[in-house]
Amino acid sequence: MSNCGSCPSKGECSKDKESCGVKNNPLNNIKKIIGVMSGKGGVGKSTVSALIAKNLAKQGYKVGVLDADITGPSIPRLLGVKDSRAMGAPDNCIYPVQNAEGIKVMSLNLLIDDENQPVIWRGAMISNVVKQFYTDVIWGELDYLLIDMPPGTGDVALTVMQSIPINGIVMVSVPQDMVSMIVAKAVNMVRKLDIEIIGIVENMSYILCPDCGKKIEIFSGSETGKLLDDLQLDLLGTLPMNSGFGNVSLGIYNDEEVEGLFNPIVINMLNSLKEIEAKKSQA
Repeated sequence: MSNCGSCPSKGECSKDKESCGVKNNPLNNIKKIIGVMSGKGGVGKSTVSALIAKNLAKQGYKVGVLDADITGPSIPRLLGVKDSRAMGAPDNCIYPVQNAEGIKVMSLNLLIDDENQPVIWRGAMISNVVKQFYTDVIWGELDYLLIDMPPGTGDVALTVMQSIPINGIVMVSVPQDMVSMIVAKAVNMVRKLDIEIIGIVENMSYILCPDCGKKIEIFSGSETGKLLDDLQLDLLGTLPMNSGFGNVSLGIYNDEEVEGLFNPIVINMLNSLKEIEAKKSQA
């Protein structure tokens, strides 16, 4: 597992951390694993995951995206591979799909014939599939593997954080009181599992007036500042609600506009990740 602090057998287990964890395929060499989480559905978590992947790939990094949102997989559409299918490999392994930008993608929708068919599975089966997306997929050499987590703090999120060696979590929120409360639950879950939080991305933060350029806040009484202070979190950046982000899945957004808004977020994310790694090396 990625840590032992939350294990019910802590203090009584004879296994070391390495022997206890979910082992990755020997053909894989993944340098950093980042989870993207919200605790709440509908806040743009998968869009943020896809845009982080696109930005990192454009910088020359080797990137993969594991879609752990099994019952609501949207990553294939967001990364332009919805009509592709993952292929089988020797020893019951799977080759991920690779998009035009060189990003490797694994999602349940890449294994089924009709993306509109629902996944009517219980939690244990869903959790096992997520594990297999890590252990049985031939990711090869990756600088970053992003895991698009499902909403909430249930079985799958717990499985990912206890079984996969995550280097840090990026939280996605919107400036609304109800969402802030739910995101706080997810933050506290991550901390109970001894995993670092890289920072928060605030989505749907404002609308930019097309005539005067003024920022118009959508939600009155933003709770983001209080959330950051109360939970001692860093703000990686804010994103507006506009057609550029809404049309990511269609591939018709303005690259320059989206990159201009997203570049600082990824820079802050990488810097925060470096700080986390530096603290760990000094501990």
